[in-house]
Amino acid sequence: MSLNWISRADRLQALPPYVFARLDELKAKAREQGLDLIDLGMGNPDGKAPQPIIEAAIAELENAESHGYPPFEGTQSFRQSITRWYARQYGVDLDPDSEALPLIGSKEGLGHLALAYVNPGDLVLVPTPSYPAHFRGPLIAGAKIYPIMLSAKDNWLIQLDQIPEAIARQSKILYFNYPNNPTTATAPREFYEAVTDWARHYEIMLVHDLCYAELAFDGYQPTSLLEIPGAKDFSVEFHTLSKTYNMAGWRVGFVVGNQEIIQGLRTLKTNLDYGIFRVVQKAAETALSLPESYIEVVKKRYQERRDFVISGLSKLGWAITPSQATMYLWVPCPVGMSSTDFALTVLEKTGVVMTPGNAFGEGGEGYVRLSLIADSDRLGEALQRIEQAGIRYS
Repeated sequence: MSLNWISRADRLQALPPYVFARLDELKAKAREQGLDLIDLGMGNPDGKAPQPIIEAAIAELENAESHGYPPFEGTQSFRQSITRWYARQYGVDLDPDSEALPLIGSKEGLGHLALAYVNPGDLVLVPTPSYPAHFRGPLIAGAKIYPIMLSAKDNWLIQLDQIPEAIARQSKILYFNYPNNPTTATAPREFYEAVTDWARHYEIMLVHDLCYAELAFDGYQPTSLLEIPGAKDFSVEFHTLSKTYNMAGWRVGFVVGNQEIIQGLRTLKTNLDYGIFRVVQKAAETALSLPESYIEVVKKRYQERRDFVISGLSKLGWAITPSQATMYLWVPCPVGMSSTDFALTVLEKTGVVMTPGNAFGEGGEGYVRLSLIADSDRLGEALQRIEQAGIRYS
């Protein structure tokens, strides 16, 4: 029974439909009809976490102290692992006691950061397309979103000079993400230098999502925003263990950077959660200490899948430039088809699931995101089904 006097808060009414939830409904319906789905929609890595991570978690389960409430700011040993990892990967020195904060996945931290720093009516800059948490978190906090339109002609890079000065002067935060989800775009170091100077000039907090930095190919090495001199004065950077270490379901990530910004997020979180299970933190420590040889194996796996799918799609009329990073391909829809129509057509005719680009904002219209989260045999079957269904780009 529905009661008309029970109404949802305005903050929920402001949210656009969550396309991933709608996809789940369609996938469930397809499975009920007996369709064998090949789900390349979510960014959910296939396979289990590396064995040393699993063994570390099992061992920590025997520690009675790990079954109590964890410290709000995470264990000291995990924070130290985070800062050691940053020093090793990017040459960035961070204080584990004030400049690193473990999170229940980066999505949680990105959303809660908005609640900690955005007042209703504040103007927040968010590129489109972008990872949904970048605009949904601020929307929940009551922000006004100024969408920065990205385009293929600019290699999906933010064009700072195209943001009106009046908008920049009013803005409080810029969320951005390179290597980029969903477009797979990468940004040169010069971009980070430019955005740091620009943000300092307009007094804008920078929130950078670096979740795909390890999944880089062909010799490309992504840049951390915190490598740029002075950026840490007004910036934070988010990371997750979900993608690189196959720990999506473990829900563990972290934020590093400006200690005052991090303290604000910590203060909010102390009122909302009790932090990450100590067992998961111990497992995450192990992940961050794995040798570089492990990362090389992961990169090789995704690079081979990237090349395999690009080659297969080329036979169907698509010309896709190989991505330098991430676990995705950003695939243009056939002319005359919207991203939703194309994704639904592929699902209904083939059982292959892709994410429509408009799930990532209006700037994603005309594309679908394809996740490289299956082995080559399964990816080959997906390509074969698409070909047999007569689906082509041109």
